[in-house]
Amino acid sequence: TGPLKDMNFSIPEGTGVRPIYQFTSESPGVSFRATGDKDELIDILPDTGTLYLNGSLDWETKAVHRLQVESVDENGNVVEGPYAVTIYVEDINDNPPKFDQTKYTGVVRQNSRPGKPFMRVHATDLDDPTTPHAQLTYSILHHFPNPYPEMLFQIDSVTGEISPSWTGSYYLDPQKQDTFTLLVSVKDMAGMTENAFANSVDVIITVKESLWKAPPTITIKENSTQTHPVNISQVHSNEPEVIYEIFEKESLGKLPFSIDQNGVIYVTEPLDREEKDAYSFFVVTKDKEGELVDKPLKINVVVEDINDNPPVCQNKLTVLEVQENEGGGSSIGVVSATDMDQKDTLNSRLQYKLLSQVPAVPASNLFFVQQDTGILQLIGLSLNKRIASNYSLKVLATDSVFQSICDVQIHVIDINDQIPIFEKSDYDSVTVAENLPVGTVLLEIQATDADEPATGSSYIIYQVKEGDPNNTFIIETDPETNRGFVRINKALDFETAEVYNLVINATNPEPLVAGVQYNSSSLTLFKVFVTNVDEPPVFHKQAYTAEVSEDVPVNTLIVTVEAHDPEGDAVRFFFPNRGTRYFAYRKRHFLEKLAYFRFLVEGSDNAAQKFKTPLELRLQDVNDNPPRLNMDYPTFFCYPLSGGQRALIRATDDDEQKFYSTITFSLKDDIDTRNNWEISKVNATYSYLSPKHTNFEEKVYTVPMIITDNGRPPLQREVNLEVNICTCSSEQSCF
Repeated sequence: TGPLKDMNFSIPEGTGVRPIYQFTSESPGVSFRATGDKDELIDILPDTGTLYLNGSLDWETKAVHRLQVESVDENGNVVEGPYAVTIYVEDINDNPPKFDQTKYTGVVRQNSRPGKPFMRVHATDLDDPTTPHAQLTYSILHHFPNPYPEMLFQIDSVTGEISPSWTGSYYLDPQKQDTFTLLVSVKDMAGMTENAFANSVDVIITVKESLWKAPPTITIKENSTQTHPVNISQVHSNEPEVIYEIFEKESLGKLPFSIDQNGVIYVTEPLDREEKDAYSFFVVTKDKEGELVDKPLKINVVVEDINDNPPVCQNKLTVLEVQENEGGGSSIGVVSATDMDQKDTLNSRLQYKLLSQVPAVPASNLFFVQQDTGILQLIGLSLNKRIASNYSLKVLATDSVFQSICDVQIHVIDINDQIPIFEKSDYDSVTVAENLPVGTVLLEIQATDADEPATGSSYIIYQVKEGDPNNTFIIETDPETNRGFVRINKALDFETAEVYNLVINATNPEPLVAGVQYNSSSLTLFKVFVTNVDEPPVFHKQAYTAEVSEDVPVNTLIVTVEAHDPEGDAVRFFFPNRGTRYFAYRKRHFLEKLAYFRFLVEGSDNAAQKFKTPLELRLQDVNDNPPRLNMDYPTFFCYPLSGGQRALIRATDDDEQKFYSTITFSLKDDIDTRNNWEISKVNATYSYLSPKHTNFEEKVYTVPMIITDNGRPPLQREVNLEVNICTCSSEQSCF
């Protein structure tokens, strides 16, 4: 605190809100005010005269703030001052150094001198450069890879210049390692304190060979009008007084290149890119004795395109289709052309323009072609097939020099904007007997549609809309004439319906366009009267089926068939042939002989009208057959036995196999059998029979066994299998 006077203050940056100084005045009733570089950070309390910080100062933003402080009376008249108050912002180390680039790249040649810089890195620090805060020092932390004990590169800690070390000058070889990544660090505070800020950057160094190297790919414009030969490149040998020569790996005719004794390469004649777009050949150096001095260099030449080819329409005639209701902006197809000049260059860039439209109705500008894509679009008006069904367009395809005209044919496709209209709104009536056959045509109807013929927009589908809930009638359409034929779909029945009041509609399979709807013109009426006929009885089912077990007792009720007469007469039932009656009275048949029967049941009414229905009787199998052996050849073993032999045995079951049948083989329980033989399962119907030892005589043995099925209940059979122990031929069969 103290009286008003000129004062200087030094305040570190970043200290935040804080008081600086309190000014006093001997004059009563005065207030204080400050003006100048306050920057909304510095102010004074009018009543107390306290100069204070309202936030943190920043040296990097402003290093000096200059203010004027004065005291004023209650009328605002200056009593004391103004006095100069200067606030100096002290820099603190609050900015890390930053490299000028996020990554550096450099090139060093093989055998470069140690210590000779070939590149440098540079970093800046926003802190006060007159303080250690901004004093930077550089170092190489590491480089990748590092195949030797010593680093191959070094850096000047002050300038950031990078050069090969003694080790690097000797060992750098692009054939072994052509790229290195250096991790270069920079620190402020001259790198002398642990609290110094640091940053790092990757430096990518490429090691290049000596002067004897192939030039980059050479580009030559085609069809050059210069006087040839033309200098296109030069190579340099590491040895003086060498002889330069050119050769091809594979000779493909005259090579249009040459080289002089200074290593200058020439093209000897104009080139054509469309004929050959690239060349590869080799340059070698030889001494006076003809021996190679340097390794051959591969020279690559690319022929640069010029615009010397016109556009070519991809199709002689491009044919497109468009619906007549397509809206403006709709894409209807693409006009395509090609250019033999180099792809993806301005020489082959094509642009399109619509030249003409024929016919020019209902307007002359119905179409638009996109300049760069060749996409054809409708401009605004929808097309109308009745006005014009086809349009011929001529589209100009141009590059920057040449042009071609492409022909386009556009076919207008009809849309469904017309409804079918009946020729009559009422087809009166027809009277038919109820026994008229299904499929009989009762009426022919006709509607017309103005849409394009032979399309889904003009084809007519006739349907009974009302009056036929059971689909008794069906209407078929002749696709050539759109004439409809009303047919009987189900048998008529006077007792069920005596009259049908039909409402028939006509529609298209193609949906109508928006805004168009079917109306009364697409409807017509037709009435059908049905007369009564004395009809034969009808079975309740079209066919009957029944299942019985094959061992069912005689006189068992199998199935009941039922029928009714439409006129209410009594119905009699009988079998129409003797074979059926024989089945009805004779004893049962076995499933193994016949699995099912099919026959007819016949009935009649008082008028002796007969009717028939099929009856199918299926016999269910009963497990009444034990399994039996089913061998294709006799069982034998070659004498003398050597051990490990086995013979395949098989069994079968005559019962119906509804499920997978399993047959089990087992030996009969006697000591001799079990001591001599054993059985092993193969699958559901096969097993192996094997001797348990080799001490068998040369004779026929009887092996008693039991075979069992998996029926319910299971059945088994005891069998004696004859096994021949015999002397065998060379084909392993008994003599």
